Amino acid sequence: MIQSKKMLQLSASAALLATLVLPQFASAAEQPTAAAAPVTLSVQQASSANVEFSSYVKQQYGIQFTGNVTRDQYGTALAKVVASITSITEKEAAAKGFLSAGSTPLLLGEAISATIQAADLKELALTYSEQKVAAALKKAGISYAKGGTLSQKTAQGIAVALDTGIVSASQLSASKVTGAVSADLAYQLLGKVSELGGHYKNYLGTISEDGIYGKLAQAWHESQILKAGELQEVVDTALKQNLVTGYNLKDAAFDPHFDPARTITYGHSDLSHAIQLIGLLKSEGIDAKVQFEPKTSAFIYLKEWGEPVQTDDYQVVQIENGNYIAYAKEYDLSFEFASVEDKKRFQPLILQYAKKDAEDQTGLIKGSWWQPLYHSRTELADYPVITNNLLKEGRYIVQSFSLNDQSAKVVEGFKKLDSKLTVETYQFWVDQPFYNYLLGEYK
Repeated sequence: MIQSKKMLQLSASAALLATLVLPQFASAAEQPTAAAAPVTLSVQQASSANVEFSSYVKQQYGIQFTGNVTRDQYGTALAKVVASITSITEKEAAAKGFLSAGSTPLLLGEAISATIQAADLKELALTYSEQKVAAALKKAGISYAKGGTLSQKTAQGIAVALDTGIVSASQLSASKVTGAVSADLAYQLLGKVSELGGHYKNYLGTISEDGIYGKLAQAWHESQILKAGELQEVVDTALKQNLVTGYNLKDAAFDPHFDPARTITYGHSDLSHAIQLIGLLKSEGIDAKVQFEPKTSAFIYLKEWGEPVQTDDYQVVQIENGNYIAYAKEYDLSFEFASVEDKKRFQPLILQYAKKDAEDQTGLIKGSWWQPLYHSRTELADYPVITNNLLKEGRYIVQSFSLNDQSAKVVEGFKKLDSKLTVETYQFWVDQPFYNYLLGEYK
């Protein structure tokens, strides 16, 4: 029986145990003032990328536009995005003067000028010669000559926006630079600021691309057991005092920033399992963005299980009572599916091909667990609800999953260890097998 527990601990359920808890760029004088037809995107121009920018900006920053956007609306939104990606206040971001105030419609030229500065591309724009600017603008059917209707700075900004993909030639050619900016285009510009600041969607690749398997393997081999200093000392003390039986440690730098409505996060500890899982999804015609998130699971290893074998990916530290705290290198795979319907297709495939129901079961992908662990931040049918009890310090996140009625006890325990701790909690949806595990069921 001891050997059975040991094998469960080391080879199948480390992740499960680890989560159980009993100035503006062009001056105002240079800006175009005549309003024209709004810059709208045709069906053909409204690419999936633009739709994603709209969804992302709404979800990530709470920004909502309708119709044509005013100068004040865009200026406020731009300050919000810049504040978020640079860790300053919105007041400080607004003081940078990306865009002068006003309730008049935002014009394309001034929107691009403000966006270029907010995206920290002003210096690059100033390197553009007249010839380089003219060549870039020609792609969009815009003629440029020094001393013409476009100021040099505005033209430089537009040229950089074209070359860096902030706007496309087709979008610019659809309207004059004096065209009013639609909500769709404003979302795109804000999304590009976030992207250039390193705060847009963060992922290895997609299921459909041939190179995803090598990227995944490389990410696994580059990852290592995480350490989080004083924060980890607190949660290790919680382990020693049996306040929790385990926790997960993650690095927020790997957060994919996916759309929660189309995302499932799947945890495991075996590289081959991850590769086969992606292969399984591809074989079923499912595509998704894939992000690899390094994770370390920590849990109590009982001394009666025998002397633990340590490796670079599995380390232990003995504690006062003779038991050990074990630290196991693991991962989360976050999948942002093309649609909610594809997201719903995930669970039946896992239950059929990646959930172990018998010792010698065949027809499963390698390393399948008795209790697979995957979860969603939005509601799904047949997924029970549990609670994540979360601590943050800098870029590190400690999370410990619990049944909902046990969350208050977990929070209280953390607070007793360090009254200055801020413990965040939220409920989310998890697969039934893992929920059963939290209830104490082995299979």
